[in-house]
Amino acid sequence: MICYKSRVKFSIITPSFRNSRWLKLCIASVADQPGVELEHLVQDACSDDGTQDWLPRDRRVRAFIEKDGGMYDAVNRGYRRATGDILAYLNCDEQYLPGALKTVHDFFEAHPKIEVALAGTIVTDGEGKYICHRHSLVPHPQHIWFRFPVLTSSVFIRRRVIHERGLFFDPRWRDLGDFHWVLALMKNKVPMAVCDHFTSVFADTGENMNLKPNAIREKNETAAMTPGWVRTLKPVWIVHHRLRRLAAGHFSLKPSSYSIYTLSSQEQRVRFDVPKPTAVWWNRL
Repeated sequence: MICYKSRVKFSIITPSFRNSRWLKLCIASVADQPGVELEHLVQDACSDDGTQDWLPRDRRVRAFIEKDGGMYDAVNRGYRRATGDILAYLNCDEQYLPGALKTVHDFFEAHPKIEVALAGTIVTDGEGKYICHRHSLVPHPQHIWFRFPVLTSSVFIRRRVIHERGLFFDPRWRDLGDFHWVLALMKNKVPMAVCDHFTSVFADTGENMNLKPNAIREKNETAAMTPGWVRTLKPVWIVHHRLRRLAAGHFSLKPSSYSIYTLSSQEQRVRFDVPKPTAVWWNRL
């Protein structure tokens, strides 16, 4: 057996509400991460779908079952309880890929001044079948209003971002809290960098929060906050964003594979081969 000496501890927060089947897959993907010390905190908002029948007895997690003010309030509660050096949150419909946290651990060890690591995500459908690869980019102050360059399942932060800088999520935003949190990171000049690895999987089930009516309303409210001169030059920013992606190699993907837990295979990961990967999320265009 190979033993790793971990210099940091991870705290993974999962907000949960009526997602029992997906939550089991999420927990399994965190529990089998090798070579790191971690804790997995699940903030469940008193789910009535059977979650409470098994979650309190799952020794792989620290479970907190209590009412909250929405997903971002739940994540904030988890961050306040976290004891780790590196924090992240992973929704129920998301998973970590094998070895993801060890990769992030090594990245932070090699980049001591970086406070936020932005890795890549593989997007699948509800059955785990491949949709696309989504790389991250360091957010650009003009691009971000039109192209959000990260998926939060692959964002990892040093403890001081929360516990010293105080950059919690704003729970007033029930669906677009991620966007406004990244704006706060940029405003406070938090050092960010891309960790050029794919660490996570996001399941595009068609029922995700960012597709629901409240999310659309918040997107419209946020769009109205875009500075006028930035809005005027929207085509320029979109083209520049695409050029950044091209320069970063996002469209030069080689055949690959990934292993995840699925609703039909909750006890072991299933391998999916990707002979023709793409960086385009076609069903979200």
